[in-house]
Amino acid sequence: MDMEADRHSEEERAAQGPLRPPLLRSLTAKVLALTMVFILLGVTFIFLPSIAGFRVTWLKTRMSMAELASLAVEAAPQQKLSDNLRRELLRSAGVHVVAIKRDGSRQLILHDDMPMMAEARYDLRGISWFQTIRDAFDTLTHSGKRIILVVDTPPNVKGEFIELAMDERPLFKALVNHSLIILKYSLGLAVLVAFLLYLAIHWLLIRPIRALSISMVRFGENPEDEGRILKPSNRRDELGIAERQLARMQRQTAGLLKQKTRLAALGLAVSKISHELRNMLMAAQMVSDRLALVDDPTVKKFAPKLIASLDRAIDFCAGTLKYGRAREAPPKRQTVLVRKLADEVFEHLPNREGNLVALRNEVPEGLAADADPDQLLRIISNLVTNAHQALLAMPAHDIPPAITVQGWRDGAVVTIAVADNGPGLPPRARKHLFEAFTGSTRRGGTGLGLSIARELARAHGGDLVLAPHDGPGAVFHIIIPDRVIDLDDARRKSA
Repeated sequence: MDMEADRHSEEERAAQGPLRPPLLRSLTAKVLALTMVFILLGVTFIFLPSIAGFRVTWLKTRMSMAELASLAVEAAPQQKLSDNLRRELLRSAGVHVVAIKRDGSRQLILHDDMPMMAEARYDLRGISWFQTIRDAFDTLTHSGKRIILVVDTPPNVKGEFIELAMDERPLFKALVNHSLIILKYSLGLAVLVAFLLYLAIHWLLIRPIRALSISMVRFGENPEDEGRILKPSNRRDELGIAERQLARMQRQTAGLLKQKTRLAALGLAVSKISHELRNMLMAAQMVSDRLALVDDPTVKKFAPKLIASLDRAIDFCAGTLKYGRAREAPPKRQTVLVRKLADEVFEHLPNREGNLVALRNEVPEGLAADADPDQLLRIISNLVTNAHQALLAMPAHDIPPAITVQGWRDGAVVTIAVADNGPGLPPRARKHLFEAFTGSTRRGGTGLGLSIARELARAHGGDLVLAPHDGPGAVFHIIIPDRVIDLDDARRKSA
C-alpha cells in the first residue's frame, strides 16, 4: 500500500510539473523582457525628437555662419572680394551658395565656381515637429551624398529669407555621431532602469507570488500537514491580503480534511459499536417482551414505551450498519399530538422525581403537527436533553432551573419552542451551533445532537433555529410545515 501511494504521489508531481518553471518561460524572464521593450519604446520617443532638434540646430548654426559671411561681403568695397577670400568665407561657413531676399528681390551674396544642382530643399520656417523628424530620417537614409538647399529667416539682418546651398555630408556625419551618443546613453539608461525595475518587481511581486505558488503546490501534496500551511508576511498590500486569505483557506481545508478523517474513523467505530449494540438491544427487547407479560399496572404502563424505544434503537443501529453512517429515512408523516410527545420526553428524564429541574409542558391540548412521530420525538428529546444537562451543570442560583415546551400553529406551519433559563450559549457555540463536532457547549460533547435535530427538521421541509429572546437561557424553535397536498392526486385516490 505504501509503495502504491508513493507511486501515485510521484505521478501527481510529474503531472503538476516542476515547482520552478524554466528560466526563459518564468515570470521573471517575461517581466524583464517586457520592461526592456517598454523602456526601449520610451527611448525611441526620446531619440526621435532629439535627432530632429539636433539637425535643425545644426542647420541654423550654418545659417548664422553664412549670414556672417554675407555681412563680410557687404562690408567690402563695392561688395567685391578676392577669389581666395571668397573661397575662405564659403569654406568657413561650410556652404557653396549664400543668397538673401530683400525688398522682393533675391540677391546672390556668395557662390563658388562649381556647377551644382540641389537635390532637396528644406524650409525651416514654421516647420512642424513631425516634418523635422521626417527630414532627419531623410538625411540619414541618403548618407550625405546630396547637395541640399536650406531656407530660413535671417537670424540678425533684415530680409525675407536667407538661402544657402551646401553639401549634406557634414550634416550626415554630425547627425550620425549625435545619434550614436544618444543611443549609447539611452541604451545604458534603459539597461540600468530595467535592471532596477526588475529588482523592484522581483522583490515586491515575483518573489511573493512564487512563494504563494510553491506553498499551494506543497500544501496540495499533503493538505493535512499543518507544517505546509503558508506563514503570511506583515504586508498590507494586495499580496499581503492574498497571503493571509490563502493561509486561512489552507487552515480551513486542513481542518475539514482532519474532520473528514475523524468522521471516517468515527463511522467505522460506529459501525462496529452498532453491530454489538444491536445484539445487546435485541437481548434487552426479548427481556422487555417477557416483562410486558407481567400483570402489574406500573409495568403495563411503561413496558410499551420501553419496547417502542428499543425498536427505534434497533432500527437505527440496523440503518447505520446498512449504510455505513447515520442515514435518516424519509419522514413517515402523520397527524401527531405535540403535547403527548413532550410528556413522553419529560417522562424519560432521570431526575423527574427528584424535581431538580422544573419541567413545564405548555403545549395546547389539541395542537397537532403533520410529522413523523419518531423523528419529531427525537428532535424534542435532543433539545430537552441538552437543556437538562446544561441546567444540571449550572451552579445553584436564586432562580429555579426550568425547561418549558410551548407550541402554536400559524396557518400551515406548527412551531414548537423549547426554552430554558440556564447559562445560555457562548459566542463560539452560536457561531458553529449546528455543526457536528464544533457546536457542543459541554466539555467532551460532540455537538451531534443539534446537527441531527436540524437535519430531521429540514427533512420535513422545516428548520431548527435559535430564536432571539431577552433574558437568560436559550430558546429553540422547531418549525414543521404541513405537507403540500396534491389535489389531483387526492381526487384520483378518492375516486
